[in-house]
Amino acid sequence: MLVAALACGKFGPGDLSRTIALDVAAPDSLEEYDSVTPRARLLDGHGDSVAATIVWSLPDSADTVALKLIDATTGRITVNHTGLTGRLLARAGSFVGNPVSIRTLAAADTLFAARPVRDSVSVMATDSLSDSLQVELADTVKSSTGGDSLTVPLGGRPVVYAITYSGTGGSVGLVTSDTTRTGVTTDTVATASSGIAFVKVRLRGPLPDSVVVTASARRAVGTPVPGSPVTFVVRFRP
Repeated sequence: MLVAALACGKFGPGDLSRTIALDVAAPDSLEEYDSVTPRARLLDGHGDSVAATIVWSLPDSADTVALKLIDATTGRITVNHTGLTGRLLARAGSFVGNPVSIRTLAAADTLFAARPVRDSVSVMATDSLSDSLQVELADTVKSSTGGDSLTVPLGGRPVVYAITYSGTGGSVGLVTSDTTRTGVTTDTVATASSGIAFVKVRLRGPLPDSVVVTASARRAVGTPVPGSPVTFVVRFRP
């Protein structure tokens, strides 16, 4: 997600050829081990770019705790410490952009099933519901002393569930509430503070032999989280 910051300098009214603003675009969050290069351009009254030298900085010490500025010329940054918010500032001569706030996040490095990946459902009338198809998204922190690694659950991260096979074409859907009657074939579910996300499969209509559901997560840079996809198989029996 991109955010923009504008900073205006002094200019004559109606003189659209003069420089009026510094436009800044940067992500609102960044995961550890990743780096990102923001964008900035100086604009005239027509909205056209004006040649300028952009200098980037972290305004104060709290920002340097959260973020590390790799290159003041390009603005390339990486995470210094997770769980914080740092601000990035762009300057072009007398024009100074509003500081852009960037949250530093732990990197998701594992996705795994939190419950059995196979479920068998006894069909009752024309409406049956599976158990929760649960996955956990986490960051694995290695021990500095050689002990067991620590698995830190990551809340508020998206997990995409999708029905990839529905047997004989029975009427099935994904639901996140027992009271939801109409399901979907694909759904994005945010993990809870425990790192857990889940859906259930609801059967309404002809009986399929089985349903295959996958759960996948991606890091902020778009690469799949290791362990993705987790595959669940739900069998329906009379």
